[in-house]
Amino acid sequence: MNRSDMVTAAGMGAMAGMRALSAPMFLSQKLSEDGIEAKASRMETILASSTISRVLPLLALGEFVFDKIPGMPPRIARSGLIVRVISGAFVGAAVARHQKVSVLGLAVVGAAASLASSFALYAARQFVTERLHVPNIVAGFLEDALVASAGTRLTAAMG
Repeated sequence: MNRSDMVTAAGMGAMAGMRALSAPMFLSQKLSEDGIEAKASRMETILASSTISRVLPLLALGEFVFDKIPGMPPRIARSGLIVRVISGAFVGAAVARHQKVSVLGLAVVGAAASLASSFALYAARQFVTERLHVPNIVAGFLEDALVASAGTRLTAAMG
């Protein structure tokens, strides 16, 4: 496992901490566009499937919308946090499979990054909305832009 693989898994995990479905969506798009090898793992095959690569963007878009609805539970609520950590571990493992390196190591990196970014971005969003008086919807759109930028850059950097 090299530094680049760890950065990619951590970045994807961090994205999962912000938006649980965005990281798998970006990986699915990447694998679907690039194609996969005949010896691809089951995880890569599922992510690269045309059905998954069409459904995940719709689900991710729904998550972007629901994030801005008042009264939604915070990302650090137990159920949301569990989903984000699982998503982080999943994308870390998928990066590992794609790069043909240890799955466990990058799954842990993805999960840890997801957990850390969930709390960090929750605190940042609270600060921006409560102390700086930025409307929640604007803060949410800024976070969406960060997710989109990170996803584009991380998948472009993948081999």
